[in-house]
Amino acid sequence: MSKLNDHLITKVKSTPCETQVITEGPIRITVLTHSVLRVEYSENCVFNDEPTQIVWYRDLGTCDFKTDETKKHIIIKTDECEFRVNKKKGRVDSVVINGTIISCNNKKNLKGTTRTLDMTFGKTRLYNGIIGSNGVAVMEDKSLILDNDGMFKPTIPKKDEYVFATKNYIELLNIFFKLSGMPPLIPRYALGNWWSRYHEYTQAEYLELIEKFESEGIPLSVATIDMDWHWVDIENEFGPAYRKIRGWTGYSWNTKYFPDYREMFKQLKEKGLKISLNLHPADGVRNYESMYIKMLMEMGLDSKSQDAIPFDFTDENFINAYFKVLHNPYEEDDGVDVWWIDWQQGKKSKIKGYDPLWGLNHFHYLDAARDGKRPFILSRYGGLGSHRYPVGFSGDTAISWRVLKFQPYFTANAANAGYITWSHDIGGHHLGSPNDEELFLRWVQFGVFSPILRLHSTKAVRGKEPWTFESVYPDIKRQLIFRHKLIPYLYTAYYRSYTEGRAICEPLYYKHPNDPASFTFKNEYYFGENLLVLPITSPSDKSGLSNVSVWLPENRKYVDIFTGEVYMGAGVINITRNKTSIPVFMTDGGILPLAVCENNSTENPKALEIYVVGGNGEFVLYEDDGITDGYKNGNFVQTRYSIRLKENTMIFEIEASTGNLELIPKERDYEIIFKDLVTYKTVDVSASGKRVKYSADTNSIGVGRISPSSNLVITLTEVVLAKS
Repeated sequence: MSKLNDHLITKVKSTPCETQVITEGPIRITVLTHSVLRVEYSENCVFNDEPTQIVWYRDLGTCDFKTDETKKHIIIKTDECEFRVNKKKGRVDSVVINGTIISCNNKKNLKGTTRTLDMTFGKTRLYNGIIGSNGVAVMEDKSLILDNDGMFKPTIPKKDEYVFATKNYIELLNIFFKLSGMPPLIPRYALGNWWSRYHEYTQAEYLELIEKFESEGIPLSVATIDMDWHWVDIENEFGPAYRKIRGWTGYSWNTKYFPDYREMFKQLKEKGLKISLNLHPADGVRNYESMYIKMLMEMGLDSKSQDAIPFDFTDENFINAYFKVLHNPYEEDDGVDVWWIDWQQGKKSKIKGYDPLWGLNHFHYLDAARDGKRPFILSRYGGLGSHRYPVGFSGDTAISWRVLKFQPYFTANAANAGYITWSHDIGGHHLGSPNDEELFLRWVQFGVFSPILRLHSTKAVRGKEPWTFESVYPDIKRQLIFRHKLIPYLYTAYYRSYTEGRAICEPLYYKHPNDPASFTFKNEYYFGENLLVLPITSPSDKSGLSNVSVWLPENRKYVDIFTGEVYMGAGVINITRNKTSIPVFMTDGGILPLAVCENNSTENPKALEIYVVGGNGEFVLYEDDGITDGYKNGNFVQTRYSIRLKENTMIFEIEASTGNLELIPKERDYEIIFKDLVTYKTVDVSASGKRVKYSADTNSIGVGRISPSSNLVITLTEVVLAKS
């Protein structure tokens, strides 16, 4: 009997805490938290404690609750709300929150995300998420059961619903992650700039392109080669017997285009780049593939066969061989870092309800985690629970302002489905207006403040080489450099996602659920801990300016990190921007650590610029080796930055780093840039109580060669801060 290799078998504890379960005939209720209830209804009284594709954990600890009963309802009361379970229907009819009775349905669902943006030209339909604007959302779990052998089987015929009932959306997302699995920490290199294009590059052309990025001073972290890395024109290469064979699926290198791909990989690695290859696995393995015989032998098939080995992710033998023969050698021997899984062939398989895309994501991710590596894939969205397998490829969109206008909302709103890491084709994929240079610039500016920045297009339209967009090239270059500078901040945000269940891009209503305006400004979002972003998604007027309305919540000061302009919050403000930047704000007490870039490096930097807005606040920078799973065992470094303002004295402090200091440079240079500082009288700089040399400008202080075991303190007196 075949079985999956051990590393492809997921072991999770999905049984609920017994004290949280109430069973009454065909109804079983599990009180998961004070705001989340599971209700199962099974006419034969058979319930499920096994993990499903969506839910892996059901023991979230204990919470106090009381039960009551009427002729029609079973009533569950917690500290937060009251659930009324209809005995006849086996579902929650209504929820009482703060004295308000709310119907239990998805009419006020704020939606989540969708499978793909392929062939979209703007808005598209989104599936329901786990958050409702009225505080109630329902998630029905119809997904397959994850068996002990690592494979999947049909779920028990019954109704299985999870009711999420609170307007504390940040807490709610955290609960969803605890049920389905926390979002993993992605590799650090993924947060730099990616290059990708669907184009038949030759080896020489590809290396020449990467050299051009280097000579232009534009950093890259991932080099992607689309499907033409393998044989595509099958008939011309292997003869008329293959006339009807499509070339989308392939595993053998096209030696006409890439005569020595290993040498190409070597040169790319020397430039600090990670390597990604595209996959279309639907057509299996054919007899012209260089590893065909190995696949037959590994699967125990007739070695004399000439038949294609069909793709079948319901077959454990095929899954084992698929990784061992087709993928692992390219990773272990040649250095492929990321597989881009481009599944477009639908949701059907031999097991009813088993979507091959879901299987590809699940098993590719598990295979990539072998031997202590930090797993990472680029693939399409497979439904709720897909946040466990980052990163999401959103598909082939048109090159249009309408598409760009939809993407900021789409990206942030996906948090409502727990999906926090979308990667878009920045600049659009095909059709539309590929020669609109302002459109490409605005797309890049959004990409800088999105989870993954991946330049991509098809071969049928103009490529996304930045220097070819001459009218806006200086601004594009500056933005792509800034993206690499953002990596320390963004990597820390991903660690916060892993530990606290926070989204990278948060809709405004996550922090302001009781303000109607937070639901209105759909394209405005929080990016990480300290930034508020509003991408510009419409063309400028004849004067080259864009007029946009931004909502600045709370009565706080906001400073645009690019223009230095200061605004007072608590309302809607109309602002004007030229093509140089989009509105990106920090509030009083905000701290933004930025790397001083060195070529393509995404490693923990030797020098940092730190943007600071006057006030009271702190930021804890997170760093590790960026690529292994050692962080799970405490192998990381944290450094606390703080700003304190009392009367007219401002103190900025970098505390001594804690953790494994071997992971970061032995000394660091810092430039502290006070974004709203007008003047000050005196400055004092000390490291662990000893005064150190510094350089000072109107609004910046520079210090060098500071040990991570030192406390750096900068004190400014008689400061004057800019006002709105």
